[in-house]
Amino acid sequence: MHTNSPSDQLAPREGYAQVNGVRLYYREIGPGQPIIVLHGGPDFDHNYFLPEMDRLSTSFRLIYYDQRGRGKSGRNIRPEWVSINSEIEDLEGLREYFQLDSIAVLGHSWGGLLAMEYTTRHPNRVSHLILMNTAPASHDDFMLFRQERRSTVPGDLEKMKALLSTAKYQEGDLEMDAEYYRIHFRATIRQPEHLESVIKSLRVGMTPEGIRKARAIEDRLYEQTWLLSDYNLLPKLNRLTIPTLVIHGAYDFVPMTCAAHIAQAIPGARLVVLRECGHFSFLERPDEVGKEIVSFMTYDDHQT
Repeated sequence: MHTNSPSDQLAPREGYAQVNGVRLYYREIGPGQPIIVLHGGPDFDHNYFLPEMDRLSTSFRLIYYDQRGRGKSGRNIRPEWVSINSEIEDLEGLREYFQLDSIAVLGHSWGGLLAMEYTTRHPNRVSHLILMNTAPASHDDFMLFRQERRSTVPGDLEKMKALLSTAKYQEGDLEMDAEYYRIHFRATIRQPEHLESVIKSLRVGMTPEGIRKARAIEDRLYEQTWLLSDYNLLPKLNRLTIPTLVIHGAYDFVPMTCAAHIAQAIPGARLVVLRECGHFSFLERPDEVGKEIVSFMTYDDHQT
């Protein structure tokens, strides 16, 4: 991937799409084949991708958006208006808004789960599926993730629990929220400068009220997916015939087993494991990520 700085690239285009009765903020940059980029959290917004992900805009038209109720898509939205179904409908509505017959979908972390949900429901609308440091695809793998977290960083979990119980955290205090995520991510982002970059970008422009709303939405989405004992996307993934790239970090805090299960479930999927990399591969290993995505998207014969 050509790695110009964002200042050398085309200026981003921003706006709001009226989709399913709500206004979704979007930001697009670059020419070429469109890739809709799905952020994680699910209580974050697209800002943590910037500026590093914009490097891909030299090759592709990137379309970021803030998911319903988060970031700049948060105005006049109640948490009870957000569900896993509304998330899928919003993504489909965005595809229609941009008048795209088919889209490449790139999901990071929770965004990977959203990308898989969308692709299994609208396989004829997805040309390529890119799962970057993806979240687990089943209840069982989510429980594996939680178990490994408890066994590898018990001290950090105790510190996070203590923060969760404070009034300041519950009120959405920005500094307390940042400290929580500093602890949460430090085992999977080993370079201090990368960790601070992520922490500074998670809540750009958010208010305590916005943070509380985003957390309530996160709780609802967990209840409708991973916390259901029978939640399992893997059998549905097995029926896909879509070119798929799974990128994972060697020390991602989401266990490698979870990514491997997804790659094994999707026929022909390619699993790339990046060394010296955690949960934010686009930040920690931007050149390797760019090279893999460009190669994947431009490879003509994915069926062989």
